[in-house]
This record gives sequence, structure tokens and C-alpha cells, in this order.
Amino acid sequence: MPSLSEQTTVPSPPDVVWPLLSDPALIASCIPGAELAPDQGDGLWRGSIRVKFGPTVATFRGEVELTYDHGARTCSIEGRGIDQRGASHALASGTVTASGTDQTVLAVDGSFTVTGPLEGFANAGGVHVARALLEEFSTNLARLVAERDGGTAGKADPSEATPAAEPAPPATPPKPAPAPAGELSAGRLLWRALLSWLRSLFGGKR
Repeated sequence: MPSLSEQTTVPSPPDVVWPLLSDPALIASCIPGAELAPDQGDGLWRGSIRVKFGPTVATFRGEVELTYDHGARTCSIEGRGIDQRGASHALASGTVTASGTDQTVLAVDGSFTVTGPLEGFANAGGVHVARALLEEFSTNLARLVAERDGGTAGKADPSEATPAAEPAPPATPPKPAPAPAGELSAGRLLWRALLSWLRSLFGGKR
């Protein structure tokens, strides 16, 4: 059972990043090729991810259960999926933790299993693919934070803040969810996975 233990950094404080991480629809928009099914919730989310293999596009469908501990800024994940032909199945579990002060460090720890035609590939290189996908997700999340915060996250002087006697109502209507990230290219992802493998082979960072 391959395991994954990785960290990535988003250049904004956890107070700004965690509310976005608590919204599965926003998270899905940061994962290339991912799409959530409408009208769902209660901790269980269904969706799909499209992967482009040259001229061919494959769709993997699945569901994930999310359990949030907002005080600890931790999310537990239990997911399962199946490819469009029903030949390969995947199970994954783990936790995502947000920490830091001026920047947010996302720590991802978990494990996964794949059965079927993709089992050999997943066992040999699944960790590197997951690592490359995490890098893309981190880049897209940082872009989303910047768009929603106007680039001012973490710049306010805490000494100038005035404590409120009670929570104030929202000043503006919620912003709509951003458009989904572009389709996931297997070729590009595998290239980044190869670079990840080479870095680990020669003792470099990730």
C-alpha cells in the first residue's frame, strides 16, 4: 500500500487559506480536470476527474468523505474511485493539515491502493504522480487566494484592528466559485512526476 507524506506552501496566512480549504467546491476548482456533481453535501462529495492521454480523454468517477476539524485546521479524507470502464478501482485515505503564520504549510499524509490494470503503475509511480498533482493544486490554490484577497493577504497591521463586539454581517455578497482548472494532461503530469522521481533519486528536495 503506497503511502504519501508531503508538504507544500501557499504564500498567504492560514486565516485566509483555511476558509477556502473548507469549501469542497473551491478545492475542486483547483484540481485540474476535477468536477463536483451538483446538489450534494453532508460530508460526502461525488464527482469526476478527466485525464487527457494524447487524443484520448478518460473519466474517473468517485466519491470522497470529508471530516473537518476547524479548530485544528485539519481535514480527514476517505475516497474511492473507479475508471470509466470499471477495470481499475482506487481507495485513498489521509489527512490535510494547515499550519504556519505568514504563510500556510499544507501537510498531506495518507495512503492509497489501486487494483486492476493500473495497479502496477500506481505502485511504482503513484507517489510521484500524487506529488506532481499536489504541486499543481498548490499553484492553483495560491492563484485563487490572490484573486479573492486582491493580493493583500497577510499585509494588514494587527495593531490597527478594532475588535468587534459581535460578528458583523457580510458586507458584500459571496463571490461566485471560480471556473474549474484546465483539463488534466497526463503527459504534463507524468513529466512533473518524472522530475519528482529524479529529485528524490538524487537526494534533492521532493
